Amino acid sequence: MNQLLWAVMLLFNFIAIMMAYRFWGKTGLYIWMPISVIVANIQVTKTVMLFGMEATLGNIVYATSFLATDILSEYYGSEAAKKAVKIGFFSLVTMTILMQFALIFESAPNDIAGASLQTVFGLMPRIALGSLVAYIISNLHDVFAFNFWKKRTKPLWIRNNFSTFVSQTIDSVLFTAIAFAGTYEMNVLIQIFVSTLVLKWIVAICDTPFMYLSRKWVRTGKIADLAQVEPLSGDQLLH
Repeated sequence: MNQLLWAVMLLFNFIAIMMAYRFWGKTGLYIWMPISVIVANIQVTKTVMLFGMEATLGNIVYATSFLATDILSEYYGSEAAKKAVKIGFFSLVTMTILMQFALIFESAPNDIAGASLQTVFGLMPRIALGSLVAYIISNLHDVFAFNFWKKRTKPLWIRNNFSTFVSQTIDSVLFTAIAFAGTYEMNVLIQIFVSTLVLKWIVAICDTPFMYLSRKWVRTGKIADLAQVEPLSGDQLLH
């Protein structure tokens, strides 16, 4: 059942991010960045069994942030992608601080949510630290690597996947070490790292058709803030 739910959530995430891009262009991708990092850092507090491995939730929605920065890098340039990374970083820091304030408040006698919030967001400082370090380094690397491959190869799928694979490996190493070291036994920690990386790579592979869909929308004038972009040549469309 978990595998089916994971696949459905994967599809929903891709549909949501592409709808944001279709309706609001670059702004839609900027909107998606805080959604992805905030939701991911809440979901990651829950561990589940997926494909026979113990894994944390949040891998899908977090991994889609790389799709957003890749689309921004492809059509708007590296500075726009870096801006998106900074927006996500600011959103995560702000959310973490605000929720820590919420936990300090003394609950009313009839409060029903305080204990649950403490359970979820009490873990947040360490998870947020791991996420912030991993997020800023891996996403900035992704922007750099995407543009590195863009200058050296024509096929869109190469720069999309090569940049994301390495970036997500960096992210998984840093996040797992900072957020969970000492919390889980080593064998569980290794399982979480491996499962997290494998799931993120699956997401990276699955997002490739959506990169090509974004290209189709751009060249057919369906993205308002890129409607004046010169159509791609037939040779470019082969890649």
